[in-house]
Amino acid sequence: QVQLVESGGGLVQPGGSLRLSCAASGSIFIFSINNMGWYRQAPGKERELVAAITRGITNYADSVKGRFTVSRDNAKNTVYLQMNNLKPEDTAVYYCRLQKPNGMEYWGKGTLVTVSS
Repeated sequence: QVQLVESGGGLVQPGGSLRLSCAASGSIFIFSINNMGWYRQAPGKERELVAAITRGITNYADSVKGRFTVSRDNAKNTVYLQMNNLKPEDTAVYYCRLQKPNGMEYWGKGTLVTVSS
């Protein structure tokens, strides 16, 4: 079993920044070989991919390109999402996802990000 715990969410004004963290534990084995992703779900909307990182290759949703940066520290079994120039439309619950090479996936419980003045 794998446990994922997100942290770093909160209330921020438009134009502000936040850094989310996702710490993985449990049956990870080699953290670096797992695909890691950040997703978000706004009220009344479906969950969407925000950013993903696989062995150093990153992928971003068009809506966050140039503002968000995903990174990972394999020694700490942690993935990060640096969010800059936040907009009200970034308000959502942000989830961390880990996908193992065999396809099994695990999700965290999410952290709320609210962008409002």
